[in-house]
Amino acid sequence: MSFLDILINLWESTGIANSVASGANFWQNYVMIGISLVLFYLAIGRGYEPLLLLPIAFGMLIVNIPGGADLLYFEGYTQGAHELTQEQLANGASYGLLYYLYQGVDKVIFPPLIFLGIGAMTDFGPLIANPKSLLLGAAAQLGIFVTFFGAVAIGFKGAAAAAIAIIGGADGPTAIWLTQMLGQKDLLPIIAIAAYSYMALIPIIQPPIMKLLTTKKERSIRMEQPRAVSKREKIIFPILVTALVGLILPSALPLVGMLMLGNLLKESGVTDRLAKTASNELINIVTIMLGVVVGSKAVGPIFLAPTTLFVIVLGLLAFMIGTSGGILMAKIMNLFSKKKINPLIGSAGVSAVPMAARVSQTVGQKEVPDNYLLMHAMGPNVAGVIGSAVAAGLLLAIFGG
Repeated sequence: MSFLDILINLWESTGIANSVASGANFWQNYVMIGISLVLFYLAIGRGYEPLLLLPIAFGMLIVNIPGGADLLYFEGYTQGAHELTQEQLANGASYGLLYYLYQGVDKVIFPPLIFLGIGAMTDFGPLIANPKSLLLGAAAQLGIFVTFFGAVAIGFKGAAAAAIAIIGGADGPTAIWLTQMLGQKDLLPIIAIAAYSYMALIPIIQPPIMKLLTTKKERSIRMEQPRAVSKREKIIFPILVTALVGLILPSALPLVGMLMLGNLLKESGVTDRLAKTASNELINIVTIMLGVVVGSKAVGPIFLAPTTLFVIVLGLLAFMIGTSGGILMAKIMNLFSKKKINPLIGSAGVSAVPMAARVSQTVGQKEVPDNYLLMHAMGPNVAGVIGSAVAAGLLLAIFGG
């Protein structure tokens, strides 16, 4: 091989040459690189859900460097191929790292493992102390069902509409799990990125809605300290919830069951090592892999399609309606209750734990600095985790056949 041939081969392997070879579509990769830089800024510069957004942004960056996706997945990936052909395999073609990591999403392994870790980090005490919080968590799922009918109205089929609507639960793992289980692989990148992005932007999205739907007097309501919850109650709760969900809606068990297993590991007091592993090493490893592969599915020529805009708008609508649903339910409950509920905690009924509860606290303290709503808000917040998983199970039971 001549020196000139070496130079030519070196040039053809560069991202610049791949940009030129891709023709008119090369700009799409650079748009996605620009979006990844925005996500980097939100994660690092603003501190919005960095554990989620930073791996997603990095996965988005590396696959949109021209030629990167074909190396990290397999040759022909950017042209829409789903697997290597037998001929390619016979000629020595092989799959890349991200292809194998993506099997955790494709085989629906990562989301339940994330729920296991979340369960091991979650204290259901505030929910047990105030069971009415379940109503707030349930009401916050309103956005899912309203958006489902909206998606159907503009032309999405049932399964696709269900996958888009679940963004309203503000729960990335649930959105990924349902989308994959419903076979909506083409929608997975935008649904996952929208879900995680809206989770990260809760401090921006929710406060205007909270202030619009409440009065200063309502935002200033002080709530009584929740009662102490016994260890026995905390042990019985995950077992009871798993049994009830399994009997009524078994399709939700992969998520709810793993959530409750993680919580039981924590609350039982006899499996500290397992609880610590689930809430630290395991969930951290899975979060890295899940974030990178979700971001890596946002390849410019595939991602930048008209459908993407519809999904983004519908997802935001679902999230806003969910936030409103929780607040309005709290206001309705106040009509019949002697012990008033601060409606701000209703916004925490979406599944983003614990950020949504923190936003309730922050907005409340702008009215009354010494009014501490965090523990009250954690009740509907953890109820929202269960609610979004149950809603996903219901949609799967209806459209998964």
